[in-house]
Amino acid sequence: MANSTMVTEFLLMSFADSWKLRFLHSMLFLLMYLVTFLGNLLIVTVTTFDQKLHMPMYYFLRNLSIIDMCYITVTVPNACVNSVTGNRTISVAACATQVFLVIYFAYMEVMFLTIMARDRYVAICQPLHYPVIMNYQCCVQMTLASLLSGLVYAGVHTGKTFQLTFCQSNVIHQFFCDVPSLLRISCSDTSSNFLLLLVSVIVVGGGCFIFITMSYIHIFSTMLKFSIREQGKAFSTCVPHILMVSVFLSSIICVYLRPSATSKTAKDMILSAFYTIVPSFLNPIIYSLRNTQVKEAVRKVILGKFYPGK
Repeated sequence: MANSTMVTEFLLMSFADSWKLRFLHSMLFLLMYLVTFLGNLLIVTVTTFDQKLHMPMYYFLRNLSIIDMCYITVTVPNACVNSVTGNRTISVAACATQVFLVIYFAYMEVMFLTIMARDRYVAICQPLHYPVIMNYQCCVQMTLASLLSGLVYAGVHTGKTFQLTFCQSNVIHQFFCDVPSLLRISCSDTSSNFLLLLVSVIVVGGGCFIFITMSYIHIFSTMLKFSIREQGKAFSTCVPHILMVSVFLSSIICVYLRPSATSKTAKDMILSAFYTIVPSFLNPIIYSLRNTQVKEAVRKVILGKFYPGK
């Protein structure tokens, strides 16, 4: 390695080659970012100040919206600025920070989607025990456990990735820094990194998917005993969550478990957009359209008839 040129900065991929296309794509991504940020901010506002929404379900929805706001902020604004200005460089320190934050918020997204599945399971399958099982203290403890374990999870992956040596090529075939793209351009032996990535995605992603699936099997079997009206009400609270889980987990698994030999830059960028942008974008839309209480609270805010404590 003595004769190798060590990398001090990386080059990210642009959305397109021509400036006009880059500007168009940047404006599209920026519009999605603003809609996502404002939509999730609206959910945070209504679930915080509307007393009727002070329940575990909306407590976790509020936290999920906060995570989504942070998650999309880590990648999209920087990518838009870089694409418009043509400045694709990012320092190693900034890249490491972005990797840590992307992994951290992705992990938190998975954890909260899993916790929300448990909340729906208890609410529908054990309604009499719901206030005891899903009490405020329990909700806070699960939140803190997710936050702290996320720091460890993201720290391990970030540290393991940046222990590698990067030489010769410094072009990251992605619009933000992520672990799979960095492993592909490293000149070190990355077999242990790929193994760690594979095991962690299978354990965390697969474990959460199995837990969510089992929860909904019990939920749907219980719903068969309900009346048509009760089934419709229960189903309306489950559909948004199922859609979020499906989009997020399927896209993130495709990105992190696809062999590097079959990787294509355009396909990678599209799949990465699905797990970094689309879930956060869909969250306020899906929950606002499918949840009557959220729609009513949002309507009060928009019409200026919302008064805290009323």
